[in-house]
Amino acid sequence: MLEGNLLVDAHVHVARLPTLSADWQSWRAAFGEAISIEHLYDDDGVPVPAAIDEYFAAEGADHVLLFTEHSPKTTGIQPIVDVLPLAEYNPDRFRLVANINPHLHYPIAAELARQVSLGAVACKIHPVHVGFEPADRMLYPAYSWSEERGLPVIVHCGTSTFAGSVNAYGDPVLLDPVFRDFPDLTVVLAHGGRGWWYEQASFLALMRPTVWLEVSGLPPQRLPDYYGAALPRLADKMIFGTDWPGVPGVQRNARALQKVLVEAGCDDGHVAAALGANAARVFGLGSTS
Repeated sequence: MLEGNLLVDAHVHVARLPTLSADWQSWRAAFGEAISIEHLYDDDGVPVPAAIDEYFAAEGADHVLLFTEHSPKTTGIQPIVDVLPLAEYNPDRFRLVANINPHLHYPIAAELARQVSLGAVACKIHPVHVGFEPADRMLYPAYSWSEERGLPVIVHCGTSTFAGSVNAYGDPVLLDPVFRDFPDLTVVLAHGGRGWWYEQASFLALMRPTVWLEVSGLPPQRLPDYYGAALPRLADKMIFGTDWPGVPGVQRNARALQKVLVEAGCDDGHVAAALGANAARVFGLGSTS
């Protein structure tokens, strides 16, 4: 909780450190300099569930979405089984996010179903790191499966500095065929159009009832620069996330977002929505940890 508001960090990476690329290690060092994470892992670089749970509890995070990734060219392979111990340790706080790669997984809907059977509450695709257009027809069985079951799909929407990234695939306009063909599919735009597409991402979130704007990886104090006059209206479609551990701190970012929204004219209800209520609704989370 943050001053009585449900707090959901909807974008967290707690991977086994040996599986991560050198670029990932440099990213964490550059953007998460305020966080010491070494005590959260054992000597082999494996997350310690009790320590991770204690950390996020101290940060006030009621729910935390744990991301997985199959991007061998950029970050590495972080399978869902690596974060199962965290979800098993505290299933109220930690929820899993599936990840599919059309270059590795086939049949792709079967792989998505397998990961959901392990507890995933959403599916993440990463066109920029993996190298595919989000409307690639190989993904359509997964979109159809998700639409039928109400499973949200999180799409990386923004640039990446990792070697091997194809930033052109982060353009939200590439999702237009998906919106046409799967009108009831819930889509969350991770990183909110970071870099080149803030206006496009915010427009889509405001225009389409099934599209949500997730702001992980964005300095909260810069949101007025990124979204301008649309910021007050975006609070009702905004999902808080940090991209931990590449962040100064969960609570620090949450308080910064709270301040920015209040200064933009948002009332308490809009602030509560952005901090956690929207995420609880989209991902089917409970009210408290």
